[in-house]
Amino acid sequence: MRVILAEDSTLLREGLVRLLAEEGHEVLAAVGDAEALLAEVEARAPDVVVTDIRMPPDHTDEGLRAAVRIRERRPEIGVLVLSQYVERNYATQLLTSSAERVGYLLKDRVAQVEEFLDALERVHAGGAAIDPEVVRQLLIRTTHSDPLTRLTPRERTVLEALAEGHTNAAIGQKLHISLSAVEKNLNAIFDKLGLSRTEGYSRRVLAVLRYLES
Repeated sequence: MRVILAEDSTLLREGLVRLLAEEGHEVLAAVGDAEALLAEVEARAPDVVVTDIRMPPDHTDEGLRAAVRIRERRPEIGVLVLSQYVERNYATQLLTSSAERVGYLLKDRVAQVEEFLDALERVHAGGAAIDPEVVRQLLIRTTHSDPLTRLTPRERTVLEALAEGHTNAAIGQKLHISLSAVEKNLNAIFDKLGLSRTEGYSRRVLAVLRYLES
């Protein structure tokens, strides 16, 4: 795939360039700030963008804002955001419009090469990839008034895997259950969260957003 990287840490940026090149991907550009990222995206139209959230000049949410802008203007481009910490509001903001061609990973996950590359491939293929630690911490923050508390332990596990961006088949493999069992649990989740079939909306996306907003 054709990739543009945005990371202000020279060491991490160069490491990612080398890793992606070794895996046969083409790194079109590797930049250190959000402004340069936006310019390169417009000029080169990559398949996927990998960007840090906090970058110069203020080191707040420059990379996230650039990612959201790219998703609005060029929805065909996949966006994989890297973060040093679990930042709930950022994860929710990134996924608000759609849970397609989008990923949110902690930087520690980059060191686990296979998981990072798998997330990149999922985003490139049109899916989602949400860091398991982000999902775990969001689960901890649910309250007794939240509709998610109506889910059974198995349903919560299935929803957790769904929020990470796995397909039904991948959820079945991950949890060692049949495809029909996955579908049965998903239907139960949709019902308990009050997500009826509505034309133009994906219940999978809505369930993930409900999960992240909880």
